[in-house]
Amino acid sequence: MFETATLLLFVTSSLLLALAPGPDNLFVLTISISRGPAAGVITTLGLCSGLFVHTGAVALGVAVFIQESALAFSLLKIGGALYLAWLAWQVFRAPAETFTSRTSSESYRRLYLRGVLMNIMNPKVSLFFLAFLPQFVSPAQGSVTLQIAILGLLFMLSALLVFGLISLAAGKIGAFLRKGKGALILNRLSGVVFAGLAVKLLLSER
Repeated sequence: MFETATLLLFVTSSLLLALAPGPDNLFVLTISISRGPAAGVITTLGLCSGLFVHTGAVALGVAVFIQESALAFSLLKIGGALYLAWLAWQVFRAPAETFTSRTSSESYRRLYLRGVLMNIMNPKVSLFFLAFLPQFVSPAQGSVTLQIAILGLLFMLSALLVFGLISLAAGKIGAFLRKGKGALILNRLSGVVFAGLAVKLLLSER
């Protein structure tokens, strides 16, 4: 269905895009440093799961509606910004030892769902997929919907690899930073990052 050169170009581009500084990898970096590598990996799984929704949106044409409808874009944007602001508030009001303590299975579920929600409620991701994926699609090669689904899966795997490595590296660094007053500092910095991401999303345009 795809030529080898096309797949190599797509995967390479996907890896580079995942490495580029952005809200998702910054979110993973913050969680990993403050709560450990396992928390970062769980968050990564949530973020990547959200990509299934965006891939489906592009394949089914929903992303085009979001692009054309200012109201739909604004509602998603505001919802995502409010969610991130709520996360920032939760971090600021929680004791540092609670935020950086050993994560339970229940907390892992929350981290996973948090990653899914953050990704889904960012309309910029759907618009990015709408602009990026079709560049590698050729109607002459078969079903366009299937091609988009395969490309979306490859992008998700690329992001999973990059974000997973970020989680492991940042988690080890965070183990040293979480000692003593470092826990309180990480707590506050995490809140600032979440608040900053909320403002960035709120100010984003189509």
